[in-house]
Amino acid sequence: MLPDAVSPLAAIIVVAASFFTSALTAAFGLGGGLALLGVMGALFPPAAVIPVHGLAQLGSNAGRFYLQRASVVWPMALWFAGGSLVGTLIGARLYVEAPERVLQFVIGVFVLLTVWGPKPKGFSPGVKTWTLTGAASAVLSMFVGATGPIAAAMVGAAKLDKLKTTATHAAAMTAQHLLKALAFGFVGFAYADWALLLAAIVVAGFAGTTFGTKALHAMPEEKFRRGFTLILTFFGVYLIGSALIV
Repeated sequence: MLPDAVSPLAAIIVVAASFFTSALTAAFGLGGGLALLGVMGALFPPAAVIPVHGLAQLGSNAGRFYLQRASVVWPMALWFAGGSLVGTLIGARLYVEAPERVLQFVIGVFVLLTVWGPKPKGFSPGVKTWTLTGAASAVLSMFVGATGPIAAAMVGAAKLDKLKTTATHAAAMTAQHLLKALAFGFVGFAYADWALLLAAIVVAGFAGTTFGTKALHAMPEEKFRRGFTLILTFFGVYLIGSALIV
């Protein structure tokens, strides 16, 4: 009932992690995807981590999107999805062993510059920016998995309120993970072998999303904004550090 390389204990740990990381993402808009990737990376076969993580994140983000759909800023989400389609097509053709540390470093620097750095002249989270961000993050997502902080940084630059921030990020990442799951299926990943475990991960993720969404509604706007910025900063530093430390 489980893939040959996954023990029952590993499966239980990942399912539990899906609940808690989905709750984190629902409450603050990001963070859970990268945390879950770390857990899966430690417990799953390397070749399965990115495809399985992508489908798990599809379930988590789709649940968050459903619960928060009334607050989605659709122009942003749709332009990001359009860029993601182009990026996924490119990434699927380039899917090989990639210099993961270099990609992690680039993502970390991008996140920190977007949050704390000076904005280039003419910078604005508009059609061009969202489309390019969707395309670039979709290419990177085929290799490093958790590129949610890139989209989150762009949502943060738009200075939306807490509900629009998390809902728009959920819609954007649902589209991107759906495209990525289709791409991995097309290149031959055997999702059927992981069906039962993936179902448990998705159900646990939806439960966590429900819990986190309730926390989001109860959270003061200022506290959300501070937490959002701190989590983005933490993961930017984490990505750079993990890329530099051998």
